[in-house]
Amino acid sequence: MKLALTLAATTALAAPALAENLNVVGSWSSLPLHQQYEAPFWSETLPEASGGEIEVALTTHDQMGLGVGDVYRLLGQGVYDVAMTVADYAVADAPELEGLDVPLVATDASTAREMVEAARPMVDDIYADRFNSKVLAIAPYPPQVVFCNAEIGSLEDLEGLKVRASGRMTAKFLEALGAEGINVAFSEVPGALQKGVVDCAVTGAGSGYSAGWWEVSTHLMPIPLGGWDSVVTAMNMDKWNSLDAETQELIQTQIKTEFEDPAWESAQDALVNDIACLTGNGECPYGDARDMTLVEASETDIANAEEILISEVLPEWSERAGDDWAQRWNASVGEVVGVQIAQ
Repeated sequence: MKLALTLAATTALAAPALAENLNVVGSWSSLPLHQQYEAPFWSETLPEASGGEIEVALTTHDQMGLGVGDVYRLLGQGVYDVAMTVADYAVADAPELEGLDVPLVATDASTAREMVEAARPMVDDIYADRFNSKVLAIAPYPPQVVFCNAEIGSLEDLEGLKVRASGRMTAKFLEALGAEGINVAFSEVPGALQKGVVDCAVTGAGSGYSAGWWEVSTHLMPIPLGGWDSVVTAMNMDKWNSLDAETQELIQTQIKTEFEDPAWESAQDALVNDIACLTGNGECPYGDARDMTLVEASETDIANAEEILISEVLPEWSERAGDDWAQRWNASVGEVVGVQIAQ
């Protein structure tokens, strides 16, 4: 009898606790961020690090057929546990979130990460208040550059053209530049460029290469006109609060070291490689190089763009988001990038 009780006790101690099941919705399934970082992290890295105590069911919002503006709304309602997509998709619900990814203020990955880390406390508050969610990570798509099916030689040449913007603040910038900002879904851009619905379109260089935009575009301007299109990973707050402290710590540590850090570390090299793949200037590690015309922005282009940003775009955002958010932005992101919104 004692032996039986001892065996029973030993078996009970050896049996794993009930697994924590997470339903996770990733970003665009066809793009490198999901394929190289999101999917391996959620499907393999985190479950293995937990010793099998975290199990993940992973899909993506495009595979589910979700409207991109619904991703965080549904997360807050608890339809799934974790979600990630471009923060700009949520600005209709949270205009203050536009301050995370301002066009042209970060021209390299190092500065972009400093900008994101400075904005992180604001983003944490926005997601908690607007989407009942806990921010776990913020990772970049490569800079949002300009693809044109029209001959351009400078930023000024966008004046009068119809340009698909990658976010609301980018659209406002384009309008201030004299272009017409057009709202076209990412998947519909190739057809829009081919049919002349838009003359140019803004997206990540790697995204454009993967999606075949080079087939319907002739010129590439690798200026971060649409910022870095930050992708926010967040967990439903009720789910987060239901986890014990040890599980929370494991998730936060693993997602930083095994997902967020590697995604940022590869961002700058990814841009160089993407430009090589799109234009043939350099070696393309992903496949066949294309022959788009590379249009480098001049110092005059950059100076004019920054003037428009400071004098028109940021003050307009300040009015919509509110003075409190503008003050927080000035004291955080603005300090990092050397730009201040006039109060």
